[in-house]
Amino acid sequence: MSLRRVGILLSKEFRHGSKSFIFIIAIVMPLVLSFVLSMVFGTLFSEKPKLGVSDEGDSQITQMVIQSDSIIGREYDSADALRNAVEDGAVDMGIVLPADFDNLVIQGEMAEITAYVWGESLAKNRVVLGATVANMIRDVAGQEVPVEIATTTLGDAESIPWNNRLLPLIVLMAIVFGGIMVPATSLVDEKQKRTLSALAITPASLGEIFLSKGLVGVIVSTVMGVLILVLNQAFGAQTPLLIGMLVLGAVMASTFGIMLGVFAKDVTSLFATNKAIGILYYAPAFVYMFPDIPQWIGRIFPTYYVVQPVVEISQQGGTWSDVALEAFILIGLILIMIGIVGILARRTAQREALA
Repeated sequence: MSLRRVGILLSKEFRHGSKSFIFIIAIVMPLVLSFVLSMVFGTLFSEKPKLGVSDEGDSQITQMVIQSDSIIGREYDSADALRNAVEDGAVDMGIVLPADFDNLVIQGEMAEITAYVWGESLAKNRVVLGATVANMIRDVAGQEVPVEIATTTLGDAESIPWNNRLLPLIVLMAIVFGGIMVPATSLVDEKQKRTLSALAITPASLGEIFLSKGLVGVIVSTVMGVLILVLNQAFGAQTPLLIGMLVLGAVMASTFGIMLGVFAKDVTSLFATNKAIGILYYAPAFVYMFPDIPQWIGRIFPTYYVVQPVVEISQQGGTWSDVALEAFILIGLILIMIGIVGILARRTAQREALA
């Protein structure tokens, strides 16, 4: 396999494929959906996370919160006033700082903070606020210090905002449609125009042709997935890990797109097949959208292992240990599908040689 030939084929795919209807739809559709849903639920231009502080002493952290550019900070006269503000949703989180808090953390002694969390606040806001408070404490102490945070959730803790429920579906649509349909339609188009046979007699192998088409799908779907998360301010604190999971999801989708492209005889049959099995792509997102549905059902579908890590990282502040199992299962599925594509490439090459 020649990386130079793959690069040339990839450049060709972007030059000609970017003019196709499917390529344009793969870019426009997720953006339009995200924009409409964000406008409806008010998240596209949402405010910064809100943090309330009740200071029983004279902590430096209070001024840090008020002056911070990354959050909206508010000071309250008493712990009761802060608790009421959190319960009413005026702030996403509130912390009560004891009178001797700064001295304790500077001396490296155990300190305790009482924290109130609004039950309906966005998980991403909680992650941002938690990290912000931790950084401020470290700045005051000049070192890592043991701080115990006693957290109380106020309001409706079971309510999941609809923008949070719908985000996995939009991200999955960006990954699945771009990853599957872009390489699949390109491959079917090559077969219909009989240019695949012409490519097959050049030095480029079918494996290199499949790889170049798959890479286009991976790039388009990954970029769109990242863009959707950026527009919805849903990256959380583990950006590299989140992007890595998006890439794995895009690779799985593109590999499946190549498989569909090999089997489909024409664009009509491709769309019919994709429509027939479309619910299988998005079922995990629908399961997440309605928490009353048993969540184990989502595990039946391969795309669950893309959706779950994205939700865990972007909305729950998950780390590698939280998504490692899903990541390894996803990698296993990808390796199986790549093996199938390799077999299909050899059979297609033999068929083209006999044609």
